[in-house]
Amino acid sequence: MDSTLVIGTVAALVSTVSFVPQAWKIIRTRNTSGISTGMYAMTVAGFSLWLSYGLLRREWPLIVPNAICLFASSFIFAMKLFPKRFMRSVADALNPSAN
Repeated sequence: MDSTLVIGTVAALVSTVSFVPQAWKIIRTRNTSGISTGMYAMTVAGFSLWLSYGLLRREWPLIVPNAICLFASSFIFAMKLFPKRFMRSVADALNPSAN
């Protein structure tokens, strides 16, 4: 396997998985006070642009990880923007044992 492909695959995997700890912490604690709204707004915009770029170029190595990262960062961003009661109901649906 080509070392460039290995590096790209590992980079995409690490980038994709990097949002899981933050998303799980929000679900577990039902707290988004430490999340930067501006940072996640820019993150969602960046992944939207990377996804668009990948789609325009029809390059799956750009499309798949950026689509997953867009979904994960959008979830975190939405949980930050939702009213607390709605955010808690989403978290309760995803992790009912934390009630």
